[in-house]
Amino acid sequence: MSYLVANLPQVQCYVRKEYLYDFEKGHGEYEPCYWVSVKSILGKALYIEAYLTEYGALYDKLPISAFTWKTEINNEDLLPLDYLQIWDSFSYNITVIEKTILKNIDCQVYMKDKEWHKGSYVLTIDSCHSEPNELNVSLSQTPNEHKSFNIIKMDNGQFAAQPNNRVLFHDQSLTARGLKVPDFKVSTHEFFCENGFKWSADDNYFYELVEK
Repeated sequence: MSYLVANLPQVQCYVRKEYLYDFEKGHGEYEPCYWVSVKSILGKALYIEAYLTEYGALYDKLPISAFTWKTEINNEDLLPLDYLQIWDSFSYNITVIEKTILKNIDCQVYMKDKEWHKGSYVLTIDSCHSEPNELNVSLSQTPNEHKSFNIIKMDNGQFAAQPNNRVLFHDQSLTARGLKVPDFKVSTHEFFCENGFKWSADDNYFYELVEK
């Protein structure tokens, strides 16, 4: 678990140049780059650090909307940040993982426009409150509030950071034909193995669980 900053795989992509000039110029232009790291600040969008290969420079604190994986894009097809990432960061403590079973498989993302947008899976960013001696002011461990961020390479040329319940994944071998529509409820429960007073362990090395 990293605090504030975590390494990212070296995703080759582009920065929309207006983000490099504080939106004063560079609109419609692109700068080649590689992802370097991701920063999670409670209550703000994920911030990505990029290595700009034409300059040998690092540029930090770019939201997911600053990046594209291609340059032949119709500006009308670009989605705003609040579509691409619908929730702000939940904690300063994050981890980055590539979920092996999902790597590079096709998916669909349900956006705010109530349309399904196609893409493919890249990686996941998740969070928690990892320091018990610090006051927990986040919702990163509240079951019905916590969300992970699945980073999706969108067919329109952008990237998105979406929770599990906004994405459908399609593995050619594992996914059934004629998919059912999920009608599940958000989990509101926490689960524990040691709560209650029904069982206890005896004093033997190979202990037995004894009902009280």
